[in-house]
Amino acid sequence: MARIRASGSPAANLPATLHRAARVEDAFHAFRAKRARKRGLLPTVIPFSGYGGKGWIRVLGRVLLVRPDRGGSTGKSRARSVRGWRSFTSVPAGEVIVVVSAGGTEHRVTADRGGVIDTRLDLDLPAGWNTITMRTEDSGTVTAPVFVVSAGARFGIVSDIDDTVMVTALPRPLLAAWNTFVLDEHARTPVAGMSVLYERLVREYPGAPVIYLSTGAWNVAPTLTRFLSRNLYPAGALLLTDWGPTHDRVFRSGKQHKRENLARLATEFPKLKWLLVGDDGQHDEELYGEFTRAHPRNVTAVCIRQLSPGQAVLAGSRRSQADEVPDNSSHWLYAPDGASLSEQLTELGVLPTYSR
Repeated sequence: MARIRASGSPAANLPATLHRAARVEDAFHAFRAKRARKRGLLPTVIPFSGYGGKGWIRVLGRVLLVRPDRGGSTGKSRARSVRGWRSFTSVPAGEVIVVVSAGGTEHRVTADRGGVIDTRLDLDLPAGWNTITMRTEDSGTVTAPVFVVSAGARFGIVSDIDDTVMVTALPRPLLAAWNTFVLDEHARTPVAGMSVLYERLVREYPGAPVIYLSTGAWNVAPTLTRFLSRNLYPAGALLLTDWGPTHDRVFRSGKQHKRENLARLATEFPKLKWLLVGDDGQHDEELYGEFTRAHPRNVTAVCIRQLSPGQAVLAGSRRSQADEVPDNSSHWLYAPDGASLSEQLTELGVLPTYSR
Protein backbone atom coordinates (compact mmCIF):
# COMPACT_ATOMS: atom_id res chain seq x y z
CA MET A 1 0.00 0.00 0.00
CA ALA A 2 1.29 3.42 -0.87
CA ARG A 3 2.47 5.63 1.96
CA ILE A 4 0.72 8.95 2.43
CA ARG A 5 2.70 12.05 3.31
CA ALA A 6 1.34 15.48 4.05
CA SER A 7 2.69 18.66 2.55
CA GLY A 8 2.29 22.11 4.04
CA SER A 9 -0.42 24.38 2.72
CA PRO A 10 0.65 27.41 0.68
CA ALA A 11 -1.53 29.47 2.96
CA ALA A 12 0.79 28.71 5.84
CA ASN A 13 3.46 30.89 4.26
CA LEU A 14 1.19 33.91 3.75
CA PRO A 15 0.84 36.81 6.18
CA ALA A 16 -2.22 36.91 8.43
CA THR A 17 -3.60 39.95 6.64
CA LEU A 18 -4.06 39.86 2.86
CA HIS A 19 -4.11 42.90 0.64
CA ARG A 20 -7.62 44.34 0.30
CA ALA A 21 -7.69 43.49 -3.41
CA ALA A 22 -6.82 39.87 -2.60
CA ARG A 23 -9.60 39.70 -0.01
CA VAL A 24 -12.08 41.06 -2.56
CA GLU A 25 -10.91 38.52 -5.12
CA ASP A 26 -11.19 35.68 -2.59
CA ALA A 27 -14.73 36.72 -1.70
CA PHE A 28 -15.68 36.85 -5.38
CA HIS A 29 -14.20 33.41 -6.04
CA ALA A 30 -15.94 32.00 -2.94
CA PHE A 31 -19.27 33.33 -4.24
CA ARG A 32 -18.70 31.82 -7.69
CA ALA A 33 -17.49 28.54 -6.21
CA LYS A 34 -20.61 28.22 -4.05
CA ARG A 35 -22.85 28.72 -7.08
CA ALA A 36 -20.72 26.37 -9.20
CA ARG A 37 -20.94 23.56 -6.65
CA LYS A 38 -24.72 23.97 -6.51
CA ARG A 39 -24.75 23.40 -10.28
CA GLY A 40 -22.89 20.14 -9.80
CA LEU A 41 -19.37 21.29 -10.72
CA LEU A 42 -16.59 19.45 -8.90
CA PRO A 43 -12.92 20.26 -8.13
CA THR A 44 -10.85 18.78 -10.93
CA VAL A 45 -7.09 18.85 -11.43
CA ILE A 46 -5.73 20.30 -14.68
CA PRO A 47 -2.17 18.85 -14.73
CA PHE A 48 0.89 20.64 -16.10
CA SER A 49 4.38 19.36 -16.88
CA GLY A 50 6.78 19.49 -13.95
CA TYR A 51 10.50 18.97 -13.46
CA GLY A 52 12.87 17.71 -10.80
CA GLY A 53 16.31 16.55 -9.82
CA LYS A 54 17.96 13.92 -7.67
CA GLY A 55 15.63 13.24 -4.75
CA TRP A 56 12.91 15.81 -5.54
CA ILE A 57 10.32 16.96 -8.05
CA ARG A 58 8.33 20.17 -8.61
CA VAL A 59 4.67 19.38 -9.19
CA LEU A 60 2.55 21.87 -11.16
CA GLY A 61 -1.17 22.00 -11.89
CA ARG A 62 -4.39 23.84 -11.18
CA VAL A 63 -7.68 22.89 -9.57
CA LEU A 64 -10.83 24.18 -11.28
CA LEU A 65 -14.50 23.57 -10.72
CA VAL A 66 -15.75 21.81 -13.86
CA ARG A 67 -18.54 19.45 -14.80
CA PRO A 68 -17.62 15.82 -14.11
CA ASP A 69 -16.64 13.80 -17.17
CA ARG A 70 -18.99 10.84 -17.13
CA GLY A 71 -16.91 8.91 -19.63
CA GLY A 72 -13.69 9.40 -17.75
CA SER A 73 -10.78 11.34 -19.15
CA THR A 74 -7.07 11.69 -19.16
CA GLY A 75 -5.22 14.81 -18.12
CA LYS A 76 -4.90 15.89 -21.76
CA SER A 77 -8.61 15.66 -22.51
CA ARG A 78 -9.48 17.52 -19.33
CA ALA A 79 -7.09 20.28 -20.30
CA ARG A 80 -8.63 20.51 -23.77
CA SER A 81 -12.03 21.14 -22.18
CA VAL A 82 -10.76 24.36 -20.58
CA ARG A 83 -9.51 26.56 -23.39
CA GLY A 84 -9.63 30.10 -24.82
CA TRP A 85 -11.91 32.53 -22.98
CA ARG A 86 -13.38 29.62 -20.97
CA SER A 87 -10.04 29.21 -19.21
CA PHE A 88 -10.48 32.70 -17.75
CA THR A 89 -14.14 32.25 -16.81
CA SER A 90 -13.57 28.86 -15.14
CA VAL A 91 -13.91 28.91 -11.37
CA PRO A 92 -10.69 28.15 -9.44
CA ALA A 93 -10.97 25.89 -6.43
CA GLY A 94 -8.66 27.27 -3.77
CA GLU A 95 -7.32 25.49 -0.70
CA VAL A 96 -8.33 22.07 -2.07
CA ILE A 97 -6.44 18.96 -0.97
CA VAL A 98 -4.81 17.14 -3.91
CA VAL A 99 -3.33 13.66 -3.63
CA VAL A 100 -0.17 13.27 -5.71
CA SER A 101 0.98 9.70 -6.36
CA ALA A 102 4.56 9.14 -7.49
CA GLY A 103 7.22 6.57 -6.84
CA GLY A 104 4.86 4.37 -4.84
CA THR A 105 4.11 7.17 -2.38
CA GLU A 106 1.06 9.37 -1.99
CA HIS A 107 1.54 13.00 -0.97
CA ARG A 108 -1.27 15.31 0.11
CA VAL A 109 -0.68 18.86 -1.10
CA THR A 110 -2.89 21.94 -0.96
CA ALA A 111 -3.71 24.17 -3.92
CA ASP A 112 -3.21 27.87 -3.21
CA ARG A 113 -5.97 30.47 -3.00
CA GLY A 114 -6.12 30.62 -6.81
CA GLY A 115 -6.24 26.85 -7.24
CA VAL A 116 -2.61 26.62 -8.39
CA ILE A 117 -0.54 23.59 -7.37
CA ASP A 118 3.15 24.46 -7.22
CA THR A 119 4.92 22.33 -4.67
CA ARG A 120 8.20 20.51 -4.21
CA LEU A 121 8.08 16.88 -3.10
CA ASP A 122 10.99 14.91 -1.72
CA LEU A 123 11.12 11.65 -3.66
CA ASP A 124 13.55 9.91 -5.95
CA LEU A 125 12.49 9.24 -9.54
CA PRO A 126 14.70 8.02 -12.41
CA ALA A 127 16.23 10.58 -14.76
CA GLY A 128 14.17 11.47 -17.81
CA TRP A 129 10.43 11.66 -18.28
CA ASN A 130 8.23 10.17 -15.55
CA THR A 131 4.47 10.06 -15.07
CA ILE A 132 2.77 10.99 -11.82
CA THR A 133 -0.94 11.06 -10.98
CA MET A 134 -3.08 13.65 -9.21
CA ARG A 135 -6.63 13.61 -7.91
CA THR A 136 -8.98 15.41 -5.58
CA GLU A 137 -11.50 13.78 -3.28
CA ASP A 138 -14.28 14.42 -5.80
CA SER A 139 -12.52 13.85 -9.12
CA GLY A 140 -10.93 11.06 -11.06
CA THR A 141 -7.20 10.56 -11.45
CA VAL A 142 -5.25 12.54 -14.03
CA THR A 143 -1.66 12.06 -15.16
CA ALA A 144 1.12 14.62 -15.43
CA PRO A 145 4.61 14.33 -16.97
CA VAL A 146 7.65 15.24 -14.89
CA PHE A 147 11.15 15.58 -16.33
CA VAL A 148 13.89 14.60 -13.87
CA VAL A 149 17.29 16.06 -14.67
CA SER A 150 20.13 13.56 -14.39
CA ALA A 151 23.01 14.24 -12.04
CA GLY A 152 25.38 14.31 -15.01
CA ALA A 153 23.50 16.94 -17.02
CA ARG A 154 25.41 20.17 -17.60
CA PHE A 155 23.22 22.07 -20.09
CA GLY A 156 19.66 23.39 -20.06
CA ILE A 157 17.39 25.82 -21.91
CA VAL A 158 15.28 28.58 -20.40
CA SER A 159 12.99 30.15 -22.97
CA ASP A 160 10.50 32.98 -22.94
CA ILE A 161 7.31 32.36 -24.94
CA ASP A 162 5.65 35.57 -26.13
CA ASP A 163 7.53 36.97 -29.15
CA THR A 164 10.31 34.43 -28.58
CA VAL A 165 8.72 31.17 -29.73
CA MET A 166 5.28 32.56 -30.57
CA VAL A 167 4.52 35.87 -32.31
CA THR A 168 2.17 37.89 -30.10
CA ALA A 169 3.62 41.43 -29.91
CA LEU A 170 2.45 41.76 -26.31
CA PRO A 171 1.41 43.91 -24.50
CA ARG A 172 -0.80 45.37 -27.24
CA PRO A 173 -4.01 45.42 -25.19
CA LEU A 174 -6.53 44.67 -27.92
CA LEU A 175 -4.48 42.04 -29.75
CA ALA A 176 -3.33 40.52 -26.46
CA ALA A 177 -6.94 40.14 -25.37
CA TRP A 178 -7.87 38.68 -28.77
CA ASN A 179 -5.01 36.17 -28.69
CA THR A 180 -5.73 35.20 -25.10
CA PHE A 181 -9.48 35.06 -24.93
CA VAL A 182 -10.57 34.21 -28.48
CA LEU A 183 -7.94 32.50 -30.60
CA ASP A 184 -6.79 28.94 -30.03
CA GLU A 185 -3.36 27.48 -30.71
CA HIS A 186 -4.17 26.90 -34.39
CA ALA A 187 -4.31 30.64 -35.04
CA ARG A 188 -1.03 31.53 -33.33
CA THR A 189 2.12 31.99 -35.37
CA PRO A 190 5.44 30.37 -34.37
CA VAL A 191 8.67 32.35 -34.68
CA ALA A 192 10.53 31.12 -37.76
CA GLY A 193 13.27 28.59 -37.07
CA MET A 194 13.00 28.51 -33.28
CA SER A 195 11.58 25.00 -32.99
CA VAL A 196 14.34 23.68 -35.26
CA LEU A 197 16.94 25.43 -33.12
CA TYR A 198 15.56 23.93 -29.90
CA GLU A 199 15.37 20.48 -31.46
CA ARG A 200 19.02 20.72 -32.52
CA LEU A 201 19.96 21.72 -28.98
CA VAL A 202 18.16 18.84 -27.24
CA ARG A 203 19.66 16.38 -29.75
CA GLU A 204 23.13 17.75 -29.11
CA TYR A 205 22.64 17.70 -25.33
CA PRO A 206 20.63 14.58 -24.42
CA GLY A 207 18.92 14.94 -21.07
CA ALA A 208 18.92 18.74 -21.17
CA PRO A 209 15.87 20.23 -19.40
CA VAL A 210 13.73 22.74 -21.27
CA ILE A 211 11.92 25.36 -19.17
CA TYR A 212 9.42 27.76 -20.72
CA LEU A 213 9.37 30.79 -18.41
CA SER A 214 6.69 33.34 -19.19
CA THR A 215 4.61 36.08 -17.58
CA GLY A 216 1.51 34.50 -19.12
CA ALA A 217 -1.32 33.37 -16.87
CA TRP A 218 -1.80 29.77 -15.75
CA ASN A 219 -5.19 29.95 -17.43
CA VAL A 220 -3.55 29.64 -20.86
CA ALA A 221 -1.21 26.77 -19.95
CA PRO A 222 -3.25 24.12 -21.84
CA THR A 223 -3.33 26.30 -24.97
CA LEU A 224 0.41 27.03 -24.78
CA THR A 225 1.19 23.34 -24.26
CA ARG A 226 -0.78 22.40 -27.37
CA PHE A 227 0.85 25.21 -29.36
CA LEU A 228 4.35 24.06 -28.42
CA SER A 229 3.57 20.43 -29.24
CA ARG A 230 1.82 21.26 -32.52
CA ASN A 231 4.78 23.34 -33.70
CA LEU A 232 7.34 20.67 -32.74
CA TYR A 233 8.97 22.46 -29.82
CA PRO A 234 10.58 20.06 -27.34
CA ALA A 235 8.48 19.21 -24.30
CA GLY A 236 9.28 21.06 -21.11
CA ALA A 237 7.84 22.55 -17.97
CA LEU A 238 5.80 25.75 -18.15
CA LEU A 239 6.43 28.31 -15.41
CA LEU A 240 3.59 30.80 -15.63
CA THR A 241 1.93 33.12 -13.12
CA ASP A 242 -1.46 34.33 -11.94
CA TRP A 243 -2.70 37.73 -13.04
CA GLY A 244 -4.71 38.43 -9.90
CA PRO A 245 -3.69 40.32 -6.74
CA THR A 246 -1.16 38.90 -4.30
CA HIS A 247 -1.03 39.05 -0.53
CA ASP A 248 0.76 42.41 -0.64
CA ARG A 249 -0.07 44.12 -3.93
CA VAL A 250 -2.91 44.68 -6.40
CA PHE A 251 -1.16 43.09 -9.42
CA ARG A 252 1.55 40.48 -9.64
CA SER A 253 4.91 41.56 -11.05
CA GLY A 254 5.81 39.65 -14.20
CA LYS A 255 9.43 40.74 -13.89
CA GLN A 256 9.61 39.50 -10.31
CA HIS A 257 8.04 36.19 -11.33
CA LYS A 258 10.78 35.62 -13.90
CA ARG A 259 13.52 36.90 -11.60
CA GLU A 260 12.52 34.56 -8.77
CA ASN A 261 12.22 31.50 -10.98
CA LEU A 262 15.60 32.12 -12.63
CA ALA A 263 17.20 32.37 -9.19
CA ARG A 264 15.40 29.22 -8.11
CA LEU A 265 16.70 27.28 -11.12
CA ALA A 266 20.25 28.38 -10.33
CA THR A 267 19.83 27.08 -6.78
CA GLU A 268 18.15 23.82 -7.79
CA PHE A 269 20.69 23.01 -10.53
CA PRO A 270 24.01 24.58 -9.53
CA LYS A 271 25.96 22.52 -12.08
CA LEU A 272 23.81 23.39 -15.09
CA LYS A 273 24.80 26.06 -17.60
CA TRP A 274 21.70 27.61 -19.11
CA LEU A 275 21.08 28.90 -22.59
CA LEU A 276 18.75 31.84 -21.93
CA VAL A 277 16.44 32.69 -24.84
CA GLY A 278 14.20 35.76 -24.98
CA ASP A 279 13.38 38.81 -27.07
CA ASP A 280 14.09 42.53 -27.07
CA GLY A 281 10.45 43.57 -26.80
CA GLN A 282 10.20 43.91 -23.03
CA HIS A 283 12.38 42.92 -20.05
CA ASP A 284 14.27 39.78 -21.08
CA GLU A 285 17.56 41.59 -21.68
CA GLU A 286 17.40 43.27 -18.29
CA LEU A 287 16.50 40.08 -16.40
CA TYR A 288 19.00 37.89 -18.23
CA GLY A 289 21.66 40.55 -17.67
CA GLU A 290 20.97 40.43 -13.94
CA PHE A 291 21.18 36.65 -13.97
CA THR A 292 24.46 36.52 -15.89
CA ARG A 293 26.04 38.97 -13.46
CA ALA A 294 24.79 37.03 -10.42
CA HIS A 295 25.51 33.56 -11.85
CA PRO A 296 28.17 33.89 -14.57
CA ARG A 297 29.13 30.21 -14.28
CA ASN A 298 25.56 29.11 -14.92
CA VAL A 299 25.16 30.74 -18.33
CA THR A 300 26.32 29.30 -21.65
CA ALA A 301 24.95 32.16 -23.76
CA VAL A 302 22.04 34.55 -24.06
CA CYS A 303 20.01 34.50 -27.28
CA ILE A 304 17.81 37.51 -27.94
CA ARG A 305 15.30 37.35 -30.76
CA GLN A 306 15.06 40.79 -32.37
CA LEU A 307 11.59 42.04 -33.13
CA SER A 308 10.95 43.79 -36.41
CA PRO A 309 10.60 47.60 -36.14
CA GLY A 310 6.83 47.30 -36.37
CA GLN A 311 6.67 44.55 -33.75
CA ALA A 312 9.00 46.48 -31.46
CA VAL A 313 6.83 49.60 -31.58
CA LEU A 314 3.65 47.64 -30.92
CA ALA A 315 5.30 45.70 -28.11
CA GLY A 316 6.44 48.90 -26.43
CA SER A 317 10.16 48.19 -26.78
CA ARG A 318 12.35 51.10 -25.80
CA ARG A 319 15.68 49.30 -25.70
CA SER A 320 18.37 48.45 -28.18
CA GLN A 321 20.89 45.64 -28.15
CA ALA A 322 23.62 48.09 -27.19
CA ASP A 323 21.91 49.02 -23.92
CA GLU A 324 23.23 47.53 -20.69
CA VAL A 325 24.79 44.42 -22.19
CA PRO A 326 27.11 42.77 -19.62
CA ASP A 327 30.86 42.62 -20.05
CA ASN A 328 30.73 39.10 -21.49
CA SER A 329 29.02 40.50 -24.58
CA SER A 330 30.57 37.82 -26.79
CA HIS A 331 27.99 35.43 -25.33
CA TRP A 332 25.04 37.70 -26.15
CA LEU A 333 23.60 36.74 -29.52
CA TYR A 334 21.04 38.82 -31.43
CA ALA A 335 19.05 37.70 -34.47
CA PRO A 336 15.48 37.94 -35.81
CA ASP A 337 14.90 34.18 -36.16
CA GLY A 338 16.02 30.76 -35.05
CA ALA A 339 18.14 30.01 -38.11
CA SER A 340 20.35 33.06 -37.55
CA LEU A 341 20.68 32.31 -33.84
CA SER A 342 21.62 28.72 -34.73
CA GLU A 343 24.44 29.98 -36.95
CA GLN A 344 25.80 32.17 -34.16
CA LEU A 345 25.60 29.31 -31.64
CA THR A 346 27.55 27.17 -34.09
CA GLU A 347 30.24 29.86 -34.34
CA LEU A 348 30.31 30.00 -30.54
CA GLY A 349 30.78 26.22 -30.35
CA VAL A 350 27.50 25.50 -28.59
CA LEU A 351 26.22 23.64 -31.66
CA PRO A 352 28.33 21.51 -33.99
CA THR A 353 28.95 22.43 -37.60
CA TYR A 354 26.75 20.55 -40.05
CA SER A 355 28.69 17.86 -41.91
CA ARG A 356 27.99 17.82 -45.64
